[in-house]
Amino acid sequence: MDKMQGETVRLDRASNRLLIVDQTRFPNEKVVLELQTLDEMVVAIQTLQVRGAPAIGVAAALGLSVLAGESRETSAEKFKAEFLKNADAIKRARPTAVNLAWAVGQMRDVLQENPDVPVPVLKELLYQKAQALHDADVAVCRAIGENGAPLLKTCKRVLTHCNAGRLATVKYGTALAPVYVAKEQGHSLSVYADETRPLLQGARLTAYELCEAGIETTVLCDNMASYVMGNGLVDAVLVGCDRVAANGDTANKIGTSGVAILAKYYHIPFYVCAPFSTIDLNTETGKDIPIEMRNSEEIRSLWYQKPMVPAAAKTLNPAFDITPHELVTAFITEKGVLQPEDFKTV
Repeated sequence: MDKMQGETVRLDRASNRLLIVDQTRFPNEKVVLELQTLDEMVVAIQTLQVRGAPAIGVAAALGLSVLAGESRETSAEKFKAEFLKNADAIKRARPTAVNLAWAVGQMRDVLQENPDVPVPVLKELLYQKAQALHDADVAVCRAIGENGAPLLKTCKRVLTHCNAGRLATVKYGTALAPVYVAKEQGHSLSVYADETRPLLQGARLTAYELCEAGIETTVLCDNMASYVMGNGLVDAVLVGCDRVAANGDTANKIGTSGVAILAKYYHIPFYVCAPFSTIDLNTETGKDIPIEMRNSEEIRSLWYQKPMVPAAAKTLNPAFDITPHELVTAFITEKGVLQPEDFKTV
């Protein structure tokens, strides 16, 4: 992973390649993919080779810069048409993650803000914008960690669902950023990581990166959260998210809302950690957030030598669920620790 320089997503300017750590290969392999075509980028997003709302957004921006660099169009009009077609294809790759649409929008704005510049200049401006989004993600996640760490001063054990650590961002992570910053400040926490069926992001990714960082980690089956909470073994819950509606309703990996309900019952703080860009003020409530439905084979046979579901049985495989805002203690962002009423004023 030396070529990644400790990051999950980056652009290699010399070769004009989008570099990503293939997250489908963890925990047994570390594989870096070098992407240069639209199809490769769409597949990487759809198959979760790159995943996590911030990482997807940065990958989209860097990927569009790579595609722009590869374009042979010399006419500004044709170049822009090709770029917008690529942008639409990448935006459609995963509909729930607002960071993806936001990052694509940031790149489209470069064209709108520079209507009369030649193609070579547009290519450079697109690269600069994409790299700025990459650098901003690192700074934002660090700030989330610094804002969240003080909330954990009296905590010894936290629980998290899915993976919202450094593997879900360029670096640091969102939900795990407060854990990493607390460790730097001399306060070591232990973490319960829900396995997060059906794709096991908690077992494969969260446990991997926490153990690599020297943080005590215990993997739980998804149906064990009530047991550890009920026995007083969890002091706080930290999760990331893919989109937050204007009222605070939160879309995150399937199973998150169940964890939030349990935390409310057991009087455990439930924190959503996210870049402010994940808050979608144009989406009024969680009912307006589209939920991605995924392939049934992820449930039937993905991790098994033989299918574990009878062929006659149906499956239901939503990638996300909606946690009502009433269950969220606070939103930890780079702009501070917020409540939904703060979203329009910070």
